[in-house]
Parts: sequence; C-alpha cells; structure tokens
Amino acid sequence: MSEAIFWGGVLRVAQSVSQAAPFILTGFIIAAVFRRWLGPQSVRKLFGEGTWRSLPQAWALGMLLPVCSLGVIPVMREMKRAGLRGGTILAFGLTAPLFNPLSVLYGLTLSEPFTIFAFSICSLVVVTCIGLLFDWAFPAKVEQEVHEESVPYGIKRILSVFVSMGKDFWSYSTVYILIGLSGIVFLNVILPKASFQTSVNGGDLWAPILMTGVAIPAYATPMLAMSQLGTMFQHGNSVGAAFALLILGAGLNFGIIVWMVVAYGWKKSVCWMVVLLGVVLGLGYGLEKPLYPTDIDPADHSHAFDVYCCPFSVDQSHLPAAVWQKLEDDVRPEETFGMISLFVIALTGLMFLAVERRFNLERWLTSSPEITDEKSRSMDVVLPNWVLAAAAIIGLVAVSAAMCFAYYPSPEECLEEIFIVKGEVLSAARSGHDSHAMHWIPVWEDWNRRIQVGVYLREFELSDYQRMKARVVADYIELLEHAIEDDDQEEAKHYATLLARAHSRMVRAYQTVSKVSAENQG
Repeated sequence: MSEAIFWGGVLRVAQSVSQAAPFILTGFIIAAVFRRWLGPQSVRKLFGEGTWRSLPQAWALGMLLPVCSLGVIPVMREMKRAGLRGGTILAFGLTAPLFNPLSVLYGLTLSEPFTIFAFSICSLVVVTCIGLLFDWAFPAKVEQEVHEESVPYGIKRILSVFVSMGKDFWSYSTVYILIGLSGIVFLNVILPKASFQTSVNGGDLWAPILMTGVAIPAYATPMLAMSQLGTMFQHGNSVGAAFALLILGAGLNFGIIVWMVVAYGWKKSVCWMVVLLGVVLGLGYGLEKPLYPTDIDPADHSHAFDVYCCPFSVDQSHLPAAVWQKLEDDVRPEETFGMISLFVIALTGLMFLAVERRFNLERWLTSSPEITDEKSRSMDVVLPNWVLAAAAIIGLVAVSAAMCFAYYPSPEECLEEIFIVKGEVLSAARSGHDSHAMHWIPVWEDWNRRIQVGVYLREFELSDYQRMKARVVADYIELLEHAIEDDDQEEAKHYATLLARAHSRMVRAYQTVSKVSAENQG
C-alpha cells in the first residue's frame, strides 16, 4: 500500500511539473517584465489601480495571459510589490489560470458553447464580488516597496530581465510553487485508485461540495480543467461541480493560499476564502438546472477525475518502470521545452547569485554608461520601457494564439493521426492486448477532441452533424474502455467493431470540411 502511494505521488508530481513548466516559465517572464521594464507606477496604471475598472481590467488581462495557478504566483508577488490593492491582485490571480486562447477554443466544442460564455461571465462575477468585498472590508492603504533604480537602455536592459527571472526562481516564488504541488500528493494519499468516478453525478446535491474539497488541493492546467469540463457535460455530471472544478481546480492551490496568509495575514485570508467558497457554491447550485445538458444520456461514472486519485492499485508491481513509461507516454514536446528552459533559468540564477557575492550586479545594471560619440548617440533608437513591455506581453498573447493552430491541426492532419491511433486501439482490443489498448485509448480521445477544435478554429463553426459524429465515436471509445477494464473479451470485440463503423462515418463528415476548405483556398 505504501509503495503504491509513494510511486503514485512521484508520478503525479512529475506529471504536474511537466504540464506546468511552460506556464511557470511564462509567469517568470511576465513578473520580470513587470519589474524591469514597466516598473511599479506603470504596473499600477496597467491594472487601472485606484479606478472603478481595476477589477474588470484584472479579469480581462488574466483572460489573455497564458499562465496556470502555479505560474501566476510570481506575477502576483510582483503585483503586490508594485503596490496594487489586494482585491485586484486576487482577482487577477484567480482569473489568469482559468482561460487562455487554447483552453477557450477547446471548451467551445462542448455540446453547448454558451456554457463557456456563461462560465466566463460567472468568473467575472466571482472576482468582482470578492475583490470589492476584500477592498471594502480591508481598505488599508497599500505602500509600495523599496524603490529601485531603472535600468538604462541597451544590453543591460535585456540582461536585467534574465537576471530577474533567475533570481526570482531562487526566491519564495519557487517555495510557493512547491507548496502548490503538495496538494496533488495529498490527494494521491487520501483518494485510492479510481475512487472518485461516481462522486459528482448529475442530480447529486453533494456533488459541488465534494468537488470543492478535491479542487482546492488539486492542480489543473487550463487545458486539463477544460477537457474535464467537456467530459463532465458529455457524461451528465453535476454542472455545479463542473463550475467548482474550473474556478477552484484551475484557479487555486495550496501555494496561493499560503502566499495569501503570508502576504495579508490569516484573518484576511480566511475571510477571502469564505467569500470565495460562498460565491462559487452559490453560483454553482444556481447554474445546475439552467445549464444541465438535456440531449445526453447520463453516465453512472467518469474517468475524468482519475488524475486526482492514486494512479496505482495495491497489488500492482514494477511501479518504477510504470512511472517511467507513463512519463514517456504523456510528456509533450512543449512541456519538455518548458522544463529545459526552467532548468536553464535555475542555473543562470545560481550564477547570478554567485556573482553577487563578489560584485554588485544591481549597481552595474542600473549604472548609465558614458557615451562620448555623438554620432552613435544620434543613431540610437531608444524605445521606452513601456513599449518593450507591451511588445513582450502582446507577443506572449500572440504566441499563445499562434500555438492554437499548431496544437489543433487541420482536419486532414488530425484524421491521419487518428488513423494510426485507431489501428493501434482496435488491433490491441481484438487480440486481447489490454495494456496496449488502454495506452492508446486516451490518445484517441484527445485527437477526437482536437479535430473538432481544428475545424472550429478554421471555419468559425462546427455543425451539429459533425459534433454528433465525434460524440458517437467518443461514446464507443468509452464503452470499449469499460469492456477492457471488465476483462470481457467478447464485449470488447463487439465495441471495437461498432467503434470502427462510427469512426468511418465521422471521417466522411470531416472530410467534407476538408474538401470545402481546400476549394476555398484554391
């Protein structure tokens, strides 16, 4: 039992670190840009500090920037350092991990895209209510921290960002990030394998509360939370539980809570948490009936929440090899890039800290060079810091939007990938190679979702016919998965045949889109 929990914790932390790495990297970049290029005064102006629009503005900025609940921690610390009010910081910190262009597009392929719009508006209601109440209840004036000299233009101004990122990595930001990861270990200990499959079914009054208890310590990237949201609607799970999962699972973790206690004290933090939970649960129960899907057959369980439970059973053997194999299968190229980048930042941060023992790096960065060549001076084009900061932030948003087209390929490319995955799943299911089939089934489910987003992204619409065909394939994939789990070979062969037929019908539906797109481009 203890061995399964230990290796389960190792796997869950490793998976979370790999998934979070690109978002944490983005968080360190944004915090460094705020500190070195914008400065406290411009940061306060960016968020509309002292005006009525500060909370909606924080919500809107949070919707655009691609960070998660771990990556937002360095940004929140820098916002407090710049002198922003607690309500604005907490509004941004709760919203930024919920949505980004990738996750919103993913969510738009739900059975009712209006649901994503409703959840977005409700998130604005949440952050506005708790932000206003927090600032009203605790109106203490926020004092800006120690003033720093600005970095002169030139190579120093570029280098200062890397210095700030490296030093921030070896600060309390990383400590809070590690505390945030501890929540997934906590769930791994208290939730046995597949123990949460039937806990949030539609119509269960306790479902939103149970999901709240799991969502607070859980870590979910915006993409993971959105995919689980889609699964919950397809299975007829509780809408209130889905809302709690989105707001608390993607937007909160133990690290943010501990940072709040340190930054604002336990009394203010408890008040904020009570208001947050009250608003989330109130809206969750209020959304239950209006948004509950009426065109699906509710399922009695779902695998969507297995990622929060211990991944291994008590009698499972060869756990270290299983952990390594799972990581090899799951880690994506962009996650590998993120982890390598964080490793480089850690090394450079150590180097900067070592240099500062013998050399005043900050004084050198902020010292202005004497330029004697008037001709060189006149040829320099000096961009203000706010221009560079705006370009960096807009660039991050643009890269996030461009990644949509890479992550969600064209229908032709998706169908090619699905053809390969289909062969692996069906041949393994028919020949009794259960472990091989179970490995490829989640891959098929992922591509089945991505082809829908790819069409929506390029055509700005997804017909009900195409959505229905993809849903039928998803249903048969799940039925096949259940048959394999029940070790029913005959039933697995039966559903494999039905799945092959459903896939053929779906291919015809999406090939029509490909032909129309090709004709339009021609």
